[in-house]
Amino acid sequence: MNSGKYVFAQLLQVINRYEFEKCVARYIRPLYANSPIPNVQIDDDVFALDSTTISLSIKLFTWARGKYSRGAIKVHTLLDLRDSIPAFILITDGKYHDSNILDEIVPMPGAIYLMDKAYIDLVPLYRMHKADSFFITRAKVTLDYVVVEQNYNLDKNTGLRSDKTVRLAGPKSKRLYPESLRLVEYYDDEKDIELVFLTNNFEASALEIARLYRNRWQIEVFFKWIKQNLTIKKLWGHSENAVNLHVWVAICAYLIVAYVKHQLQSSLSIYEIIQILGISAFDKTQLTELLTETQFNQNVKEQYELFDL
Repeated sequence: MNSGKYVFAQLLQVINRYEFEKCVARYIRPLYANSPIPNVQIDDDVFALDSTTISLSIKLFTWARGKYSRGAIKVHTLLDLRDSIPAFILITDGKYHDSNILDEIVPMPGAIYLMDKAYIDLVPLYRMHKADSFFITRAKVTLDYVVVEQNYNLDKNTGLRSDKTVRLAGPKSKRLYPESLRLVEYYDDEKDIELVFLTNNFEASALEIARLYRNRWQIEVFFKWIKQNLTIKKLWGHSENAVNLHVWVAICAYLIVAYVKHQLQSSLSIYEIIQILGISAFDKTQLTELLTETQFNQNVKEQYELFDL
């Protein structure tokens, strides 16, 4: 972050060029060779899978159907709960069904995937099971099944109500998922609601299944962060590629600012830093000087009132 350079150039210096080139080689170049989504091998991981909608006030091209619709884009995310960072993100039009995302993800052996009932699609769930990975989801009320075995050794004081081994009963369901599943019923006294979890994990205890699903809330916190910080009011383009580029550039820009704030130990908020950088990108002030609270307050005081001019 040397003085004499434009603020924009100083910001780019925080990016490790070597690591950047490694990321390009690993993730970007394979996209141009029609390679599948890279499978990041991380042992003993728990992932939360969900999507959020970013509403826009313009018309977006719905890529799948070839029609125009007013609405939004969806950000589908697989969040690594160990580090609370995305392991996979896919940006689609607002009408893309959540369960289709399971076809885009390469399941990792031993990993646990947490998802809500919108993702119940027996074909990809069974494929996930055959890949030796686990899923925990909410069971639909219309689920048709027969009980094979039941565990009565439960402590009801923990909130557990039942722990059953089941087989799907519907003709199509039996064909699509021919093996046993596990149903865990849990009463959440905080929200006064009974939750029924469907999983292929028979190794964890029933209480661990319920607690694992509760950790899924971290992905909701991540989506709240997206909506608060990536205020995309207008897109530069309406194609799939343009929307992807715009959202990813916004995420990268935010992360660079967050890293600079951390490195400089600035007491300014990220919002305040973004405002300063927005009007100072082509100044040659040193970042350490520009992003101190004293300098920020001085800049604010130097602004004239309307009627002082």
